Amino acid sequence: MTSRIALKLAYLGSNYHGFQIQPDVPTIEEKLLKALETMGILDDPQGSNYSYAGRTDKGVHALEQVVAFNTDAPDRAIPRAITNELAADIWAWSRAEVPKTFDPRRDAISREYRYVLYGKGLDIARMRNTSKLLIGVHDFANFATNAKDEEMDTKRRIERVEIRIDGSFMTLDITADCFMWNMVRKIVTGLNMVGEGSKDYDWFKDMLRPDQHEEGIAPAPSFGLVLKRVNYLNTRFIDDEYVKRRAGSALHNLFLWHGTMGEVLQDMRDAMGY
Repeated sequence: MTSRIALKLAYLGSNYHGFQIQPDVPTIEEKLLKALETMGILDDPQGSNYSYAGRTDKGVHALEQVVAFNTDAPDRAIPRAITNELAADIWAWSRAEVPKTFDPRRDAISREYRYVLYGKGLDIARMRNTSKLLIGVHDFANFATNAKDEEMDTKRRIERVEIRIDGSFMTLDITADCFMWNMVRKIVTGLNMVGEGSKDYDWFKDMLRPDQHEEGIAPAPSFGLVLKRVNYLNTRFIDDEYVKRRAGSALHNLFLWHGTMGEVLQDMRDAMGY
């Protein structure tokens, strides 16, 4: 019997040219499809109605990317077994058996992203106040890279924006029905410009009126962005606790290394009087 399986993937995007498969460069999707083929779970993505919740760009990370596919070997599609075939910075950690009509992109009711930004010198109160402008339905053409090229509908509904400070870093959490290419990273750029004082509240308000004000801004760096969650109705995922422990241990070791390096770099910078 053919079953449709959905998987949640977590990954660090630093070593990859984004999620979507591309020729001659490493991508998350390339590693996943190779693992599924090696395990005899699927050999023809198109024929298996393989699909995913959304693309993440080069260097962007994910906690809950969702993919789905039909397979005649559902008993092999076990997260820990799949993870064993993946690179050390990609984890399949949760699974659901879903209806044959399930589409991880179209059936998503909302998506959540997190961006981590160095916050020293930023006026966080001003950024928080400005971020309230985002709530509701707006035209985000000024915050989308491909708005003109594809002549797409650029209206989106933002449900939640939260900005908080954790030590020297600012964390922005944002939830919407869906996002356009580079939309979150351009919103971060806009709020950062307000926080550093080069732009103000009224400018940001004008950016949400592209019929009256048109301006291009660069997206914030990709390494600070995480696809945190994709939300669905009536889809029950079952987590693989073994994979979660394994991923947690790997991430802890990386945290210790990068945290230590952060302190070393800070000490060297201070010693140079910068």
